Amino acid sequence: MSERDVVSREPGRAFMMANEAMVRGALEADVKLYAGYPGSPTSEILDTFASVAKEMDMVAEISANEKVALETAAGAAMAGLRSMTSMKSVGMNVASDSFFSLSYTGVKGGMVIVMADDPHAHSSQSEQDGRFFAPAAYVPMLEPSDPQEAKEMVREAFALSEKFAVPFLIRTVTRVNHQSGIVELDELKRTPFKKVSWPHGPARFVTVADRARAFKQNMLRRTEEVRKEFEASGLNSVWVGLGRGETGVDAGVQEAGEARGTGVLASSAGFNYAAEACRILGLSIPILKLGTTFPLPWGLLSSFIRPLKRLVVVEELAPYLENSVRALAKEANPSLEIIGKASGHFSEALELNPNIVASALARVLGLKTPVDYEAVLARAERLKEGLPSRPPTFCPGCPHRGTIYALRKALRGMKHVQPTDIGCYSMAPLAPLNYGDTLLSMGASLGVAEGLQHSVEEPVVAMIGDSTFLHAGLPGLVNAVHQRANFKLVILDNSVTAMTGQQHNPASPHEEGEEGEQRVDLEALVRGIGVRDVTVIDPYDIKNTPGKIKEALARPGLGVIISRRECALYGDRNKRRKGVAITPNEVDKKLCKRIYACVRDFNCPAISLDADGQAAISRELCDGCMMCARLCPIGAIRPVGSGGDTRGGPGGGAGREKLVEGGAREERTEAPEPRGGGG
Repeated sequence: MSERDVVSREPGRAFMMANEAMVRGALEADVKLYAGYPGSPTSEILDTFASVAKEMDMVAEISANEKVALETAAGAAMAGLRSMTSMKSVGMNVASDSFFSLSYTGVKGGMVIVMADDPHAHSSQSEQDGRFFAPAAYVPMLEPSDPQEAKEMVREAFALSEKFAVPFLIRTVTRVNHQSGIVELDELKRTPFKKVSWPHGPARFVTVADRARAFKQNMLRRTEEVRKEFEASGLNSVWVGLGRGETGVDAGVQEAGEARGTGVLASSAGFNYAAEACRILGLSIPILKLGTTFPLPWGLLSSFIRPLKRLVVVEELAPYLENSVRALAKEANPSLEIIGKASGHFSEALELNPNIVASALARVLGLKTPVDYEAVLARAERLKEGLPSRPPTFCPGCPHRGTIYALRKALRGMKHVQPTDIGCYSMAPLAPLNYGDTLLSMGASLGVAEGLQHSVEEPVVAMIGDSTFLHAGLPGLVNAVHQRANFKLVILDNSVTAMTGQQHNPASPHEEGEEGEQRVDLEALVRGIGVRDVTVIDPYDIKNTPGKIKEALARPGLGVIISRRECALYGDRNKRRKGVAITPNEVDKKLCKRIYACVRDFNCPAISLDADGQAAISRELCDGCMMCARLCPIGAIRPVGSGGDTRGGPGGGAGREKLVEGGAREERTEAPEPRGGGG
């Protein structure tokens, strides 16, 4: 995809990711405001809006969290402008307080909320099925299955949102968000951004007392009107054979015997898996593809299931469609056999794929799959037995590695409890670091630490990133100050929201040409709410940081340690933009005594053992951060091309430090220095 395709004024065709196609659909619908918080698998929506907003004469904001983003979009829609927000399903948990009330009040301008689930928990702390937010809040929901539909449904959602005066939910899953394909582009007709006068009387959007009760009645009537709209919607379709609208049966397909009287109900990625499974089996059976999944079109569903003997429901996560159609079948077709999760053919855990669906269909219909998938998986498991474990880990140069090393060194011999949070550092509890005791949700480390400091004998040291702290951690620290809590909080300030793609947060530095934003000073913020004990450290300063942490931990009461060094990937990107060279390190084989401190204590993926059993650094991976060089007790690591003898006094003392410092000088003059002083 080219960004030019997203903003192309002319109709045409383009290869796009579904996330980008949804932005295109919103632009074609003349959206005026977007606000969001990054979270995989929706981050590309935010990134694309941020890139094209100025050219498209619209407002695009990266908000502090999903609740603020939804409320920002709601404000614009209440005024009458078209607005959009996007978030992953766990973000909807944060936004849901306002989401439920917004359904009561409704909107004036069209408003679209994109919410993505993450089956298999690829980048989430849990698998959640966000579809249940729609019926719980009485908010209409659409589910695309490919990039073209994603674009079309966003456009349609804006129109329907204004028609029924309610925000519309576009629910996706990872395999839809990150799916790419050819998208038909319509003409892009943008109108200038223009503020409007507040068009409503007092209390139009106030939901309390008798107004709340009136809103509820209106919400129920509205839901039935939307249901009638969905009954005839082109967003739902029946597929027979291998294509939409086909009614015949292709030659050679398996249609005899058990297949007769069988139909499939699917939506989202489930439809793609079902269609592919039918192709694998050469099977021609009708598939009802639902694009409108709340309110469900009961008439359409009844018509589809009435003549069937058997219905196979293909959906990921919870049996949302299955349970609904089971209730409907009691009246529409009581003898219908329903195959799904309750029958044991599909699991509520993890993702589906075409092989899983094909195997289930074959089992139900007494067919043979062309490949023995279970045998293939068993063989793959046997082949994996000889492979080394490759757990997720921090990038080379990541400052979090230095912070955790320093924390461990400062706390050596001292039992402690370590609540952690959501971000790159959520990998710390995994092998080989194995550091961290609890992880619940965004900002939860503060609340958990508050409970632990009342409950455990060990000292409590919580950990949270800068973006997560500003997202949902701040109220926990306010509470800790108010309660005179006794624990330490380490804020990992790496300048950006790194895990989701280095998006800016309120504490990020300004970039060239950036205007209109004010940077939040984390140190001033925590001092301003009453934290008296604040320490700022540099995780790259491996020699001195453990001592500073140890001193901070020894002081009683609540304390905050800000570990400040920018994300390595973000820093490298800025260096490349400025033409600054990134100098990797190398191991001096003559000096290396196989102490393995760099391998054993640091776990940097750029360091491995060579055929001689000596440490070796990959020039392609090394970030040149120099943390491993400072860690080596005999000074055997140095920048490539620096040359010279790195040995100093006994144990590689002063001479080593001098050379290491010298070798790092060029890099450190370009890299941002720690902001603020020590506490």
